Amino acid sequence: MILSDKRILEEIEQGQIIIEPFRRECLGTNSYDVHLGKYLATYRDRVLDAKLHNEITYFEIPKDGFVLQPNTLYLGVTVEYTETHSHVPFLEGKSSTGRLGIDIHATAGKGDVGFCNTWTLEISCTQPVKVYPGMPIGQLIYFVVEGEIEILYNTKGNAKYNTPSTRPVESMMWKNQF
Repeated sequence: MILSDKRILEEIEQGQIIIEPFRRECLGTNSYDVHLGKYLATYRDRVLDAKLHNEITYFEIPKDGFVLQPNTLYLGVTVEYTETHSHVPFLEGKSSTGRLGIDIHATAGKGDVGFCNTWTLEISCTQPVKVYPGMPIGQLIYFVVEGEIEILYNTKGNAKYNTPSTRPVESMMWKNQF
């Protein structure tokens, strides 16, 4: 089941969901709108290797916007820092974002119970499109978890994305053993 607006507010009041900054006008019927942070990043190399640490270059989106180009993966970040202690958060694009040809995640739309951080966005586009810092970019929805959680994400020793950041975080696939 997906949490309603009233239930999201109750969970915020109880400290089970934290959204900073929280703006009441961003709360939808069953979701919360998140916004594009001021930093984007691209990989330094055009060919990426899953076994290597692929480094990224950060840049700040100018106030007058930045034009995303097709065939380039941009890593973005949400303005909002979130914590989710008893629900499964899902990040989805807003329909208005999708109608501009912008995808905000390739595969990583689901967070884990215990995820405490900003969200790194895997941004791609179908045609050139100008984006701006602070623009609405996605929405969080929260699912009820059935059963007890054994280990929260933020307490896992091997969790790769636990370090709080206001910038996008590159793939940590290279930390896996395969």
